[in-house]
Amino acid sequence: MRLLTVSALLGAILIAGCTTMTPEERRAIDSQTCSSYGFKRGGDGFASCLLNLELDRRAASRAQFDDMRFNNPPIIFYGGHYRHHHRR
Repeated sequence: MRLLTVSALLGAILIAGCTTMTPEERRAIDSQTCSSYGFKRGGDGFASCLLNLELDRRAASRAQFDDMRFNNPPIIFYGGHYRHHHRR
C-alpha cells in the first residue's frame, strides 16, 4: 500500500512538472510571492522583488542548460558501435 501511495505521489509530481505556465500566471504567482514578503504593490521594493524572481529563474534556466550541455559527453559512432567520448 505504501509503495502504491509513493508511486502515485511521484506520478502526480512528474505530471505537474510538465505543465506550462502562461506569463500571466507566472506574474500572478510572483506578485503573490512578493506580497507575502511584505512588499506593497506599486512600490520600488515590489518591483525589485519581481525583477529578482525573474533573474533567478533565468539564472536557473541557464545553469540547467549548461549542465545538460557540458556534463553529458558526446557519443561517437565507430562502425555501428558507439562509445562515450570523455573530455579531459
